[in-house]
Amino acid sequence: LYRTRPVGTVAQADFLNAVVGLRTPAGASPEDGAMALLIALKGLERAMGRVERERWGPREIDLDLLLFGGHALRVERAAVARSGDPGRGGSQWLEVPHPSASERLFVLAPLADLASELEPSGWGESVAVARARAQDTEGPDAVEVVGEWEWMRARWADIAQPHED
Repeated sequence: LYRTRPVGTVAQADFLNAVVGLRTPAGASPEDGAMALLIALKGLERAMGRVERERWGPREIDLDLLLFGGHALRVERAAVARSGDPGRGGSQWLEVPHPSASERLFVLAPLADLASELEPSGWGESVAVARARAQDTEGPDAVEVVGEWEWMRARWADIAQPHED
């Protein structure tokens, strides 16, 4: 679990960030599977009390879909997965890899703990290299480890192993 400086509206508390890896059904296509996962994430946000406010402003929780396997996708969001922010008119898109993930230390620091050698589609570099670059840009005090979830790391090691189905 990481504490990082806020991005966007900076007159807000520091962010607390984590990244998780999930094994999900693929769906009929990568686009369908990614959209189903995004809809589930938005449902979790609502269930946890998220209230739509200004974009990049303070929020109760923010769950983003960063990657979906090795796919590069751009899909128009289903209505239930759209932002309610009135400032976001027109079409809204689900893009994976998340278009800003390779630049945001608050994403890269926890993602590097999970999959440092991963090279997401279109990045041209590993998560570890992107993290180091972002850390150099934002400074040594821009991110701080504030908790460890060792049981999750052990569980991920089990999930990440190939299984015979």
